[in-house]
Amino acid sequence: MMSRRLADMLRDAALIGAALVDVWVNVDTGSPVRLAFALLGACVLALRRRLPLLTFVLTLPAVLLSDAIFAALAALYTLATLTRRRSLLACCAMALTLSDMTSTSPSLRLDLWNASALITLGYTAATAAAPVFLGQLVQARRDLSLRLVEISRARDHERRLTEQAVLAKERAQLAREMHDVVSHQVSLIAVRAGALQVGARDADTKEAAATIRRLSVQTLDELRHMVNVLRDSHGRPTDLTPQPSLTDLRRLVDASGIDTRLKADLPDGLAPALQRAVYRTVQEALTNVRKHAPGATATVQACCEGDTVRVTVSNTPPARPPFPLPSAHYGLVGLRQRAALLGGTVTSGPTADGGYELRLELPTEQAP
Repeated sequence: MMSRRLADMLRDAALIGAALVDVWVNVDTGSPVRLAFALLGACVLALRRRLPLLTFVLTLPAVLLSDAIFAALAALYTLATLTRRRSLLACCAMALTLSDMTSTSPSLRLDLWNASALITLGYTAATAAAPVFLGQLVQARRDLSLRLVEISRARDHERRLTEQAVLAKERAQLAREMHDVVSHQVSLIAVRAGALQVGARDADTKEAAATIRRLSVQTLDELRHMVNVLRDSHGRPTDLTPQPSLTDLRRLVDASGIDTRLKADLPDGLAPALQRAVYRTVQEALTNVRKHAPGATATVQACCEGDTVRVTVSNTPPARPPFPLPSAHYGLVGLRQRAALLGGTVTSGPTADGGYELRLELPTEQAP
């Protein structure tokens, strides 16, 4: 804003300077009246943007009384860039033409039957029309630029609407797939686990079947809620409730099916986003232990040191070869992205004894 204002001031100063040079060249200093009007016409150019019509009118006496015409041309050009009244511009161009024609005739009488006078009239009219056409061209260019900006914004808005429509279609298709395929299969798992729990005689088998059935029912509830979210056609931000918190860590560890030792010493009142990040990190780590290290034991440590929350999930080497399970390999990537959004980091790697360790560090103070 300041640079544009400075540029406008420099242009005004340059025009006023050029007008003063025109006065110095074409006005006789021996005529104080002509000199005064010529200087007035040059200095009034400072008002050309705020009062373009008045500025042009105040430059006409200098054209009538002398050959200093530059200030009037500059004022007419400015008026042509700012007004859309073409009749007004035509009248101003005619007034400038007549004023310039009579500047050398003290009697203010024009001999239009003389060929030389007609040629002079044509030349003067062309000189007066030039700033009008140039100003109108600049105005059209400015209007075209604004129209192009509006068209670009309209296209961006249309593209966003198209993307939202495509996204809504994909969300609806995904909701159908989750409802028709995933939910159905999870329901079958819950039913079969319930039958196994009832029919089994071994206590360990009953406990394992009960765990499978409980996790299946919980997963089915979450899937149904996610299907409802995906089917929401109003675009309202909906939380994937119920959102986990630190109070759910014990239940998560107990339901993991892994011999896990939990050491959590975190203060109350942590931001919900931090609590969810801790929960999801532990959940993903225990899932990886169950998939890639069968029979291993795990240790979960969560504490707050200064203004940093540190979570470490480590496990011993697997007791037996893992079963091949489908995986998209997005778990750790998603954890790193979640931590990065909160200003933290996630690191992982094998331990010296053949196990594996995952570490999460998050700042307790979140940026606004």
